[in-house]
Amino acid sequence: MKSIEFKFIAEAVVIALGIYLGGQAVRNGIVQFKEMDRTVTAKGLSEKEVKADKATWPLKFKELGNDPAELYDRIEKNTGTVVNFLKSNGLTDEEISLAPPAMVDQQANMSYSSEEVRYRYKANCVVTVVTKNVDLVRKLVSKQAELMRQGVTIVGNEYDEGSIVSYEFTGLNDIKPEMIAEATKNARKTAERFAEDSDSKLGKIRTADQGQFSIESRDQNTPWLKNVRVVTTVVYYLKD
Repeated sequence: MKSIEFKFIAEAVVIALGIYLGGQAVRNGIVQFKEMDRTVTAKGLSEKEVKADKATWPLKFKELGNDPAELYDRIEKNTGTVVNFLKSNGLTDEEISLAPPAMVDQQANMSYSSEEVRYRYKANCVVTVVTKNVDLVRKLVSKQAELMRQGVTIVGNEYDEGSIVSYEFTGLNDIKPEMIAEATKNARKTAERFAEDSDSKLGKIRTADQGQFSIESRDQNTPWLKNVRVVTTVVYYLKD
């Protein structure tokens, strides 16, 4: 009888010990997991000033008249004047494009206005320059007053800002690797400082997010200078 009781006691002890050891293992596992889950998130910035490598310049002018044939002759003449101005200053045919004139019959729109129109037809014309020669475009913008001496006034229309040059930077892929490396390096410096302040050591990278590149004009007065910016977010493990 005593041997049976001893057997039950022994089994109970084994079971209890197993439960205890299992509990310890689970507990240690949770602790280790939490320790491994200790992380710090750091952001690294990289900025670079670059020069635009593409310019788009719409040269817009208007023509008014009552005789369609005479108006078209004037449009053709003045369009040729603009094109000759551009080509004589170094631009090529491939960099110059012509759009058909947008004709408006102002007499047909008189029902929407009480004002009497002097000219029945109005033509909105545009010659567009698209080029990689940014410096040349900047130079010609300052010389466009020469067109006025030849009878062509470059203007805008009622709905936009006129003949404003738009500058672009298209070489982002060439500078991406360098900027990402710099942003990641800066993120690590920030994380290392945090680890030092918290009496920890920086571990491996858990996750990394490159972020989005942004390209903006440096300021309103120098739109051909661009500021390229990227922020990288990196999550590091911390260890004692």
